[in-house]
Amino acid sequence: MADAHDKKIPAIGGGQAGPLFGLSFKEPFCDARAGGAPDLEGQQQAKPVLSIVVPMHNEEGAAAALTAEIAAALEGEAIEIIAVDDCSRDATLSVLKAQKERLSCLRVLHHKTNAGQSRAVRTGVLAARGPVIATLDGDGQNDPADIVALWRALIREDAPPLLAMAAGERRKRQDSAAKKWASRVANGFRARALNDGSADTGCGLKVFYREAYLRLPYFDHMHRYLPALMAREGFEVDFMGVGHRPRVHGQSNYTNIGRLAVAFRDVLGVMWLNDRSRKPNDIFEL
Repeated sequence: MADAHDKKIPAIGGGQAGPLFGLSFKEPFCDARAGGAPDLEGQQQAKPVLSIVVPMHNEEGAAAALTAEIAAALEGEAIEIIAVDDCSRDATLSVLKAQKERLSCLRVLHHKTNAGQSRAVRTGVLAARGPVIATLDGDGQNDPADIVALWRALIREDAPPLLAMAAGERRKRQDSAAKKWASRVANGFRARALNDGSADTGCGLKVFYREAYLRLPYFDHMHRYLPALMAREGFEVDFMGVGHRPRVHGQSNYTNIGRLAVAFRDVLGVMWLNDRSRKPNDIFEL
């Protein structure tokens, strides 16, 4: 994995480019034990270079296998996996507690009240110790192996100075015809309204700089609008095709009608946010 370069923004300090996040990300990667967990013995919990945030709600069937698969896909890297249980009604939390005994890189957070996927992602990002965040859905349909390619795309030496996110776009989706239809309608409306360059904003697989995410306005369902919100702050987003797998365990937490109704309302809200955005351009400190 290539070292990440220092990110820049224009017009900081007398018109000269300066560090975007004040971080250089030059830390060496930790070795890993068998099973994908970083070996932190003797390193006093060395800071990870990548934090993988996985929101989960009623995913008892997928939780153990998915966290183990993430660890295996990133074996040899200094990572942490943050599973956020969003007040599941099944045994998801118990499964994660047991899995934590097997994976030393796993952290488990729990919402006492169900707060939704966007809040679960935000909880994980706020708790993360790594400068770079990867997110993926907790149902196992995103392939953890795709995290590596997105990560490399984000931190590559020749990345655009303002690149803050590498976002996945699902290829050959393994969903029902009705779900794919609803997604096409919502994505088409959003793309025309927001012009954010994303063909599949509902894909949960994304890699981004933590500090960039924390600059974004928070609202419920914001996870579906991250490319548009990144652009609103002046950042750039790269898109990359990723795999998609059939759901093996559990069922979707969203209905097609509910997803469409929320999508139309939220797009109007993001349009309002974009309209109310004002950029200072050059910033000088006296």
